[in-house]
Amino acid sequence: MALLYGGLVVLVGVALIFTALVLLDRSVASLPLFNADSSITLTDGSGVSRTFDPAVLGAQARTSVRSTLLHSGLIYFGLIILIGAAGGYLLAKQALRPISKLTQTARQLSTDNLDQRIDLGGPDDELRELADTFDAMLGRLNAAFDSQRLFVANASHELRTPLSVIRTELDVTLSDPNASEEDLRHMGEVSIAATDRAHRLVDSLLTLARLQAGARGELEVRDPVNIAEFLPTALAAVETETRERNITIEMECGRAWTRGDPRLLERLVGNLVENATRHNVADGWIRVSCGESDDRSWLHVANGGPVIATADVVSLFEAFRRGVGKTRTATRGSGLGLSIVRLIVEAHRGRLQAAAPPFGGLAIRIELPLVAMPGEETPAGQADQQLTASKEQAALIEVVDVAKVQSAVSPPPSNTADEKLVG
Repeated sequence: MALLYGGLVVLVGVALIFTALVLLDRSVASLPLFNADSSITLTDGSGVSRTFDPAVLGAQARTSVRSTLLHSGLIYFGLIILIGAAGGYLLAKQALRPISKLTQTARQLSTDNLDQRIDLGGPDDELRELADTFDAMLGRLNAAFDSQRLFVANASHELRTPLSVIRTELDVTLSDPNASEEDLRHMGEVSIAATDRAHRLVDSLLTLARLQAGARGELEVRDPVNIAEFLPTALAAVETETRERNITIEMECGRAWTRGDPRLLERLVGNLVENATRHNVADGWIRVSCGESDDRSWLHVANGGPVIATADVVSLFEAFRRGVGKTRTATRGSGLGLSIVRLIVEAHRGRLQAAAPPFGGLAIRIELPLVAMPGEETPAGQADQQLTASKEQAALIEVVDVAKVQSAVSPPPSNTADEKLVG
């Protein structure tokens, strides 16, 4: 930059000297003395007269003045170049200091020190904006790496738990020389249960990884799907548990057509129902409803349970995060259910709302782009417009007041349940 500045000074100086010479020639040539039609006779003090040609006098005058101008101009021009080069160097050094600081910070970065920042002060100009953008990028990278490290640590811990259960059960049973057939059967049942838990966890991890890997891409499958068709299967999967714990289930669903991957949407419905069951209380309740309104299909799932602080609602949708007050059955969960729900909604350009009722439990509302059922016309192509919308506006977890999801949340079915939930 200093060289460019110095070169610019040289070019400007040369242009100025050239312009001065041209103007000088024109000025001298226009003087009346040097444009006379006849020769000029001059007499000195001793009375000697000399005759001169005006053209010759003009040429001599131009040569003399030009020589003087060039001599003086080159001296001053050299001084200007030196001063300009020094000033350009200092100016360039000052102007490029933020970029040098940014480069130095970038060279020092690693996965262990992503908390470094440029923190550039000074005027609010383009370089300040560049530094602030770089700092914001480092913040996002730091959060992503922290999340990845936490995810790996939690995944390792969760996978180690069922393996430890199997190993312990095998060691205890096989070390007993008097182990009966009943003991061996119990060992097998415990091992199968632990293996099932590990299988579910690995399956959830694979689903989560697939969703995260394709987070910026398009869905592989985009078929018309009626969300309501997945509810009977999801409720049947938790029927035994809800019956054992005396959990009341209410369902009121119409059709809810959208476009997407049927397997992922079935997983979404199953995860919501499973979460509502496992984080419920004895004699609790679950309310499920779905339908269509305007340009959206929606699904509400609400359940009783411990009181959740509003500030903790968003964290429930992070991987390996479980709600407060886990029940005895909640330990079977992997802590990935709601995080998978969030990613599925994001992949389908949907909207996710959550509320924590004051009497306990959790209410979740999912909104997806509406499409017409096969054989009908999609209203004004609204679904396709929403499916191609910016993903930055999709699946943002909006913690709302209970009144906004009131159709899914109301006081528990009975006063007894209400007292237990509040208490």
